[in-house]
Parts: sequence; C-alpha cells; structure tokens
Amino acid sequence: MDVVENTLNTDIDTFLNRPLFCFLATIEDNLPRISPLWFLWEDDVIWIIADAEKTYPSRVEQNPETALAIVDFDWTTGTVQHAGMRGHATVEPHDPSRAERLLARYLGPDKTEWDVSRFPDPCEWGDEMVMIRFDPETVVARDQSYVPSPSVRDQ
Repeated sequence: MDVVENTLNTDIDTFLNRPLFCFLATIEDNLPRISPLWFLWEDDVIWIIADAEKTYPSRVEQNPETALAIVDFDWTTGTVQHAGMRGHATVEPHDPSRAERLLARYLGPDKTEWDVSRFPDPCEWGDEMVMIRFDPETVVARDQSYVPSPSVRDQ
C-alpha cells in the first residue's frame, strides 16, 4: 500500500480503526456506483459485510478495480478528515468471526445488546452473506478541517 499523502494529525491505522462509514465505488455499465457501508480495517485490508443478493458484490466480481472513501465530518467542530483509496476488491466467503468484529465496532462489544431484528448473530448467517475484501494500492489521507462560524459552533 502506497500512502501518497497523509496530512491527518494521526496515522492511517488510527483513522481507519474508527467506526466511520466507507463509500465503495464500483462500475456498472461504464457508470459509477457508490455504496455507503460499515467496514473493518485489519492487516491493511478493508473488509465489508455484504448480502450476496445486493448489487454491489456482483459489480465487484465483474470489475474488481474499485475505489473507497472514508470521511469524518462534523460541521459544528469543522472537522473534515478523509482517506481516499484506489485498489482491487474481491468477494470472499462469509467469515463469522470477522463479521462479528466488524459489527462490534458499530454496535458495541456485547452481542446480547445488539438489535437482533436488524443484526442477528453472524454465526447463524448462511451463504446469503459474503465478505468484500478491498486491498488498497494507493491512499491519500487529508485533514481539511476548518474553524466553523460562531452560529454553527453554538448549535
């Protein structure tokens, strides 16, 4: 992974280990498509849980050249931090342990407290779920934070 630029006030790993949304960019019929998703950063790889029936896994299979953006934005503090990545993605079999780690980032470490109607136990999922593996080749990470106006800060 080639970090072309990093102006964040932290290293890439620390930024990517925060529970933020990623935006996976794929191509279908020569047109771009964006999917906002939760992710897990492990061993320089982005992992995404995917329902095999959704369209983005098939787009990854058809064209593995993908891009990914992760953004932290808070208009009341003026925080604007982002990482843009280009690389390749593959569709991999469901990994219950990895899926559990991913969900714990967003839902908390105690599975008994998760909204089971929306997030059932990953160990009970079948072939309907897969994992998307994104291997970044290049990364540009920037801090473009600013001082918000007083009327915004006081919100």
